[in-house]
Amino acid sequence: MAVVTMRELLESGVHFGHQTRRWNPKMKRFIFTERNGIYIIDLLQSLSYIDRAYEFVKETVAHGGTIMFVGTKKQAQEAIAEQATRVGMPYVNQRWLGGMLTNFSTVHKRLQRLKELEAIDFEDVAASGLTKKELLVLSREKAKLEKTLGGIRDMQKVPSAVWIVDTKKEHIAVGEARKLRIPVVAILDTNCDPDEVDYKIPGNDDAIRSVTLLTRVIADAVAEGLIARSGAATGDEKAVKTDAEPLAEWERDLLAGEKDGKTAPAAPAEKTDEAAAEAEVQVSAETAKVADAEQADETPAPAAEQATEAAEGTQPAGDAPQA
Repeated sequence: MAVVTMRELLESGVHFGHQTRRWNPKMKRFIFTERNGIYIIDLLQSLSYIDRAYEFVKETVAHGGTIMFVGTKKQAQEAIAEQATRVGMPYVNQRWLGGMLTNFSTVHKRLQRLKELEAIDFEDVAASGLTKKELLVLSREKAKLEKTLGGIRDMQKVPSAVWIVDTKKEHIAVGEARKLRIPVVAILDTNCDPDEVDYKIPGNDDAIRSVTLLTRVIADAVAEGLIARSGAATGDEKAVKTDAEPLAEWERDLLAGEKDGKTAPAAPAEKTDEAAAEAEVQVSAETAKVADAEQADETPAPAAEQATEAAEGTQPAGDAPQA
């Protein structure tokens, strides 16, 4: 199944390039034709390049990598923030600070400072131990850091790859990534240099719908890579649990008995013992029944003897008047 269809690309205006007087001759192989002074990009090539970029991003994330989303132009700011947040990846959509990649150690210190400021409760003046003016200065510092570094707040190291919208505007980010040999995935308009990008996607980087569509495709690749990563981690955890919890002795004996068939001869002996026990129980029960029957036969005897003695005692008493 295709990552994106030709119809979606056409409806989003991905095929529109720049004016013919604003172009880079290196992009000639990606141009389909010229119409009304505007270059038309070959979407068949765009589809194939989208598939390559999609697979690269998915595999990178599946193996534990991260993708930084970069797009500071107004058409891309909202899409960059929304899609990067959706998949939990760092992003820059306001201003690229020089050294964000090449001088990340210093940037990381500013991130720690941002987290310290976020821990302060600016509403509770008494508990903070600071004056209102000091809190105001700190709140302004926090707002400034959040605006420029809020998207990379949780980034602990340089990313594995970078997704860039408009490589001409983000030329500083492209230069830093190439200096660190970080793969660059980007939209290439007709005025861009394809040699600066490792995984290029020929398309329109000025239309909001085009930027949103292509950024969503990259975010979908990240999401699929995260799913693959979590599936692999779950399988590893199961293997570890199996190794960490050995079988008990009775379980091993039971499995060994089932495999070797050693427990099969013992079964008849057990059944014989059980049958003997049941026979003893039945014999004891029958003996008890016989004893009860004998007691029942012996109980009326005293009553009969008493009746006989009474009859014999009354007979002489009746003969006395006759004498």
